[in-house]
Amino acid sequence: MEQSEDFDRRYRAVQSRDRRFDGQFYTAVSSTKIYCRPSCPAQTPKPENVTFFSTSAAAHEHGYRACKRCLPDATPGTPEWNIRQDLAGRAMRLIREGAMNDGGVRTLSDRLGYSSRHLHRTLTAELGAGPLALARAHRMHLARSLLVSTQMSITDIAFASGFSSVRQFNATASTLFGAAPREIRQRAHKASKVAQRPPVGHREADAGPRLSLRLALPVREPFDAVEVFRFLDQRAIPGVEATQLNGEALVYARTLRLAHGPAAIEVTATAVPATEVSSTLDGGDSETEARRWQLQLGCELSSFADIPAAVAVARRIFDLDADPQAVVAALSADPSLAPWVRESPGLRMPGTADGPEYLIRAIVGQQISVVAARTQLTRLVDVLGTPLTSSFTGLSRLFPTPEEILAGVPEPPPRKGPGPHEALDPERPLRLPARSISTVRLAAQALASGELQLHQGADTRALHDQLTAMPGIGQWTASYLMLRVLGDPDVWMTGDVVLLTGAKKLGILDPDLNKAAAHRALQTHAQRWSPWRSYAAMYLWKAAAQNAIAQPRKDPSS
Repeated sequence: MEQSEDFDRRYRAVQSRDRRFDGQFYTAVSSTKIYCRPSCPAQTPKPENVTFFSTSAAAHEHGYRACKRCLPDATPGTPEWNIRQDLAGRAMRLIREGAMNDGGVRTLSDRLGYSSRHLHRTLTAELGAGPLALARAHRMHLARSLLVSTQMSITDIAFASGFSSVRQFNATASTLFGAAPREIRQRAHKASKVAQRPPVGHREADAGPRLSLRLALPVREPFDAVEVFRFLDQRAIPGVEATQLNGEALVYARTLRLAHGPAAIEVTATAVPATEVSSTLDGGDSETEARRWQLQLGCELSSFADIPAAVAVARRIFDLDADPQAVVAALSADPSLAPWVRESPGLRMPGTADGPEYLIRAIVGQQISVVAARTQLTRLVDVLGTPLTSSFTGLSRLFPTPEEILAGVPEPPPRKGPGPHEALDPERPLRLPARSISTVRLAAQALASGELQLHQGADTRALHDQLTAMPGIGQWTASYLMLRVLGDPDVWMTGDVVLLTGAKKLGILDPDLNKAAAHRALQTHAQRWSPWRSYAAMYLWKAAAQNAIAQPRKDPSS
């Protein structure tokens, strides 16, 4: 019964040709042996000829090739991998990061803590394809983007996408797309009829990345670009990050440490007015009167082999593979939250570029304001950060590594026993209490030794428990890291006073409740927002930051 209902819901999405569902599943047609995106403009196939797959790799494994008309692989990623915390979901997040490009299945299974055989068996059962097929599909997805967005050579694209040879790249393109890479590029350039800008440049500076390119970032609408750029701007560390919010486009740039050397990325969002009426999966109609956004990614790299990682970082920071329609549907059911959801239906959950970096940033930010944390981190970067030359405005340093933090942040003097204690050095890189400095050093030591690993394939519960077991890291910090670093959509941060402020503005809490009772009441209320509590927290933070006079009006029916 559930399978039949799921088929009917997906088939209605295909009939509606709503592009917002592109990337969430793939439509394979047995009469043509072609698979398409839901919004494909071709004639809707008969239901008896349709099979739905959750991944393009599964369609490939069943003998289907990509539609040349709708280009189903040129879509945002599947949002399911952001939600699932099981082995299949964790594996897909690492594959999306390019984890198999350098080490294959063994490397992937080692990072996940399972045997290669068990991993293959699980992915085949859950997703319809093994890790090699899934990685091949992801490589081809990236390769196609590079073919149509850049003028990189076919050879460079092959190796940048993770293929071991040009011959393998050509064979894969022919099998999956029914065309050679050169044909894919020619067809795309002919269709766009837009002169291509040279994407590859060489810089003379020795202290920074040497290779550059630009490419498009597919985004699933609705997308509240203004809010996510503002969120990043408020927390940006000068030199490591830079933002521009006042021009015709929104810009966010930052430096990175990637596998093959230092790098920098710049994401630019340009607004495109749009009004559309489209069908939902439940058969109803919804009207969207909001700006659409086009996103471009600029990269400065030490090696083209780092392109998959750079693209993955950009997509993670801006939460581009999220399912905004599912979030809207779930959170709009709460009358108190519904007006805010309608006002900003594409609110995203900003991710992070580097897990170890953000652990240090989160510890520094404990018990102090965002502004104070930014001041402390700016001083840390100025003292310990590695200089970097970049053409992107405002970028000049790399965030220090755990090893650099251990070497540059001295251990606080012991404070045991009676009598006067030795004062902390007023010129220290982090002017925090001794206990906070000790926690920073402890975390840096765990990261440097490999005892603690923060990556997209980490088990959420195990990592949360490991973090809270460390002295100086509490439940709030660990939960916040699950939200920002791992992108867990269902995190609740008990004890966050800003969430209380936002909830009171929305009328969710009795303003006369004491703090402890208010936290308990809000935690209970938040259960109705599952599995999207992380996104609900973003709305409460947004409400808390706005003046009460500027609140959207409550729904009369509430």
